[in-house]
Amino acid sequence: MPLKPSKDRDELCYPFIHEVSALCDYEVLTDELCTLMGMACSAMPESMADLAVDLEWLQPLAFHANGSIRGRLALTESDLEGLKQCLNHYKAEVAERVQGFVLPRGSSPVTELHQARSVSKKAIRALVRLDASGVSVPDLLPRFLNLCCNLCFVLTQVVNQRRGVIEPEFISKSYAVRNSHQ
Repeated sequence: MPLKPSKDRDELCYPFIHEVSALCDYEVLTDELCTLMGMACSAMPESMADLAVDLEWLQPLAFHANGSIRGRLALTESDLEGLKQCLNHYKAEVAERVQGFVLPRGSSPVTELHQARSVSKKAIRALVRLDASGVSVPDLLPRFLNLCCNLCFVLTQVVNQRRGVIEPEFISKSYAVRNSHQ
């Protein structure tokens, strides 16, 4: 027998929590993404105020992404352009660091940023399931979440570089190494 929501509002954390749909999963994941961004922002040292300012700008966009399927699309191309500019700014700062896979290392706020990166991927996967089930998914949402994922990764690199922390490069034994000389 399916779970039913309580009629007592105090016993209900979210009106749609009992849905059997990837839509609610997506909303829960974007809520978690927003939380992790807030945690990373709060943990950002004063010496990295520039990163905190950018996370303060980005965090509400995660909540805008949250309601952009069930409700009105609240993200814009302008938001994505701002996110790309932010990403490119920080990519330039860490251009000399490992660009491939690394073993995630570092202390807060790096840990929260790595978690946000992972949750961004999970939210994209929920969008894939929604689309496959016939729900109309605005193209802007997976683009936004991919940018969030990439920005969170780059921000881990920025914080670690500024702290002098080096993440070990990860070389997979599962996939062939791509060699430009082949």
